[in-house]
Amino acid sequence: MAATDLLRRSVAEAAGTALLLAAVVGSGIMAERLAQGNVALALLANAMATGAALYALILTFAPLSGAHFNPLVTLVAASAGAVRWRGALGYLVAQFAGGIVGVLLAHLMFAAPLLQISSHVRSGLGQWAGEFVASFGLIAVIESGKRHFPAALAGAVACYITAAYWFTSSTSFANPAVTLARALTDSFAGIAPASVPAFIAAQLAGAASAAALWRWVDRPTG
Repeated sequence: MAATDLLRRSVAEAAGTALLLAAVVGSGIMAERLAQGNVALALLANAMATGAALYALILTFAPLSGAHFNPLVTLVAASAGAVRWRGALGYLVAQFAGGIVGVLLAHLMFAAPLLQISSHVRSGLGQWAGEFVASFGLIAVIESGKRHFPAALAGAVACYITAAYWFTSSTSFANPAVTLARALTDSFAGIAPASVPAFIAAQLAGAASAAALWRWVDRPTG
């Protein structure tokens, strides 16, 4: 991959990730303000807005960067040889940087303090298990979809994330860049910095397990 091409793809990846975080955090702020203390309603609004935005962003950026928006997706692709490790590094930097920019944009839009640190502790075995399941399922959907239903993959990913907001105890971060960025917002969507390392460890374990399993159960035969 030429340097100029990698730069373009990385910038697209950063922009897409920024818009994704703006959607996650922005919809969380809006939901919290309008739900009047109804946490279930706020979570429903946050999940629906995130899923809808994710679907649109995948369609928009897939032709430009592949629309990873997620270090787990990039690392799995690189480990399979679908992306060179040099390109993967560029994507990882773009995703983490874009995520932080997206949080700042959400704060700016809602006239909130730009620089924040979350106080929302998310810890314990149940939360970590939730992140493992969320990440395992996301990578399973992507790995299967790339081979069996590529045209419907954007919708499948969006649907899975929307559902996982509700069926996982952690509300499905399933993305290290998203997790780190959400530590920088003390809003409905936030996560305390001390909770971040365990979440990311669970995400990496879930993604690695899904990638290994799918390469065995879904390998081409002939």
